[in-house]
Amino acid sequence: MSDIIQLLPDHVANQIAAGEVVQRPASVVKELLENAIDANATTITLLLKGAGKTLIQVIDNGKGMSNTDARLCFERHATSKIKDAQDLFNLQTKGFRGEALASIAAIAHVELKTKQENQELGTSIKIEGSEVVSQEIVSTAKGTSIAVKNLFYNIPARRNFLKSDTVETRHIIDEFQRVALAHPMISFSLYHNDNEVYHLKESNTRKRIVAMFGAKTNEKLVPVDEQTDIITIKGYIAKPEFSKRKRGEQFFFVNNRFIKSSYLNHAVNNAFEGLLEQGTHPTYFIYFEVPPNSIDINIHPTKTEIKFDNEKALYAILRATVKHSLGQYNVAPVLDFDRDANLDTPYNLNSKQNVSTPKIIVDPTFNPFKNDTATSPYSSNEQPVSSNKSSYKTNYKKDPGSWESLYASSVSTETTKQEELFETKQETETGKTFQIQKKYILSSIKSGAVLIHQSLAHQRVLYEDFLENITVKEASSQQLLFPININLSTADIEMIYSIKSDLESTGFVFNEFTKEGVIIGGIPTSITESQIILVLEQLLDDMKLEVPNESFSHFDVMAKSFAKSLAIKTGTILLVKEQENLVNNLFSCKEPSISPLGKATFKTLTLQEIDTIFST
Repeated sequence: MSDIIQLLPDHVANQIAAGEVVQRPASVVKELLENAIDANATTITLLLKGAGKTLIQVIDNGKGMSNTDARLCFERHATSKIKDAQDLFNLQTKGFRGEALASIAAIAHVELKTKQENQELGTSIKIEGSEVVSQEIVSTAKGTSIAVKNLFYNIPARRNFLKSDTVETRHIIDEFQRVALAHPMISFSLYHNDNEVYHLKESNTRKRIVAMFGAKTNEKLVPVDEQTDIITIKGYIAKPEFSKRKRGEQFFFVNNRFIKSSYLNHAVNNAFEGLLEQGTHPTYFIYFEVPPNSIDINIHPTKTEIKFDNEKALYAILRATVKHSLGQYNVAPVLDFDRDANLDTPYNLNSKQNVSTPKIIVDPTFNPFKNDTATSPYSSNEQPVSSNKSSYKTNYKKDPGSWESLYASSVSTETTKQEELFETKQETETGKTFQIQKKYILSSIKSGAVLIHQSLAHQRVLYEDFLENITVKEASSQQLLFPININLSTADIEMIYSIKSDLESTGFVFNEFTKEGVIIGGIPTSITESQIILVLEQLLDDMKLEVPNESFSHFDVMAKSFAKSLAIKTGTILLVKEQENLVNNLFSCKEPSISPLGKATFKTLTLQEIDTIFST
C-alpha cells in the first residue's frame, strides 16, 4: 500500500495558519500596530478603507528593517523577538511567534516599504498570496509602511463570512483603542475612508483616556494606585453613578498588553458591591505590572488571555485596591449623611500632629440653689402667666402637635388609605386580567387561560409599531425647544454618523456633529426627551453586535432597539385597563407569539392542562 501522508505546500500551510491569526480585518490591525510598537515608533498612523476589507495601512517612524530583514519577515516562524524556548518566559515585546506577516501575506495583497535611519535608500516588497511579486530599492521615509489590500481575496468563503462595514469598523476601533490606551506615550492617528476618527497626541494615561472617550470622562475617573512585592496596580475606575448597562469600557492591561479576564473582572465587581444599580457594570482602566516570568502569554492565539502564577493573590489585591480607592476619594457612601467631608482627616495624613487638650473651666462661686432675682426673668413669687386667655386657646388649637390636630390628621389619613384600598380592590375585581408578581399577566380565554410576559409582549407591540412608522408611514418628528447636546465617544459619534440618514427617517433631527458628541434638534414623536440618551445607548450597543451582512437593513435593528429601550420593565405595576390594552394590542400584531428577539411572549394553558395539575 502506498504512503498517504505528505507535507503541505507552504502557501497552503500559511492559509491554514491564517485562519488562527487573521480572523477579520481587526486581527490584521492588531498585529501591524504591535509590530510598529516593537519597532520603537513614536508616531503611528492607521489608514482604513472599506472597513479594512479594501485597505489597511500602518505607517510608523520606527527603526525600520534592512533589505534582508524585509524579505525574511514574511517567512513562517521568522522573528527577531525570541531565540530559544526560554525567551518565551521573559517576553518584553508584543509579537513573538513570527506567524503574523506570513499569514497576512498568504491571504492578501501586501506592499511593504521600509528604511533604517542610517540608510540612504529603503526597500519595497510586493507580495500576493505568499508569492513575492517584486522587490526593489526605493526612496522612502525612515520607518515602515505596510499596506494590506483586498483581504481574503483568495478565500471567498472567509470574505463572505465578514460582517457589515459598521460591525467590522467597530472591531477595528476596539483593537485601536486597546493598543492606544496601553501606550499613551506614543502618538496615534486613525483615518477611515479619508475621514479622521482619532488624532491622539503623546500624553499620560488620564489624558489619553479623556482624549479617546470625551472630555466628560475626566470627571468620572477615580485613581487606582497600589504597589506590592508581586504586582503594581495603577489606572482609573469610574464612579458608581456612571456605570453602564453594557460591559463596554472595561480594560485590563498586563505589562502594557490588553487582556481579558473574567476572574479579575469579578474582583472589580465584588469591590463595587452595593454601589451599583442592578444590571449595570463598572467602567475601569486598570494597568498591571508583573514580572514577565510570572505569566504565560502563549496560551491563546490572539494573546488576549494569559495565565498568572498566583491568581488568588492578585484577586485579593485587586479587590482591596479598588475598595481602597472608592473609600479614599469619598465615593463609597457612609452612614452619617449629614457630615461635612471637609472636616474629615485627610486619608494620606501620615505625620502625627500635636493636638492640644481642651481645658475645663469651673466657677467655684456658682450656687444652683441661690435665688438670683437679677438674672431671673421672674421674681420668686411670680409665674409666667398668659395675659390673654383667648389668644392662649387659639394658639393651642393651631399647634400642630396638639391632640386635636393629631386626631384630625390620623382620621383623614386613615380615610384616604381606606378609599385608596377600596378603589384598588374594586378596580382589580372588575377586570378580565390579573397581574402576577409585577411580571406576568393572566387572562381568561374560552379554552382556558393565557399567561403573558408583559415586557416581551410590549416589545413585540412597540417593534411592529416602530417598524411600520419607519418603513411605511412618513416619519413624524417633534422639534425640541432647546436642542440637546449628547456627549459620546469618538467611535460612537462615527457610528451614529454612519447611520445618520436611517435615523433621520425615523424622526431624529441632527443639528450638528461635534468632536465631543451630537446636537439633536428633533426626536420621533413616539419617544420623550428624557428617553433620548437611553434609546441611543441601546441602539449603539445593538449596532456593535453581529449583523448578518451589508445588505441587512438598519431599520430592523433600530426598531428592536427602540422597543427594548421603551418597553415596560419587569416590576412595573399595571392598572387593569393597561393590562387589557396590552393584551388586545399584542393579539393585534402580525406575529404575537414571539418577541423581536425570538422569545415566547405568552403561554396558553388549556382547561385540560389545568385539570391535570389538580388530578394528579
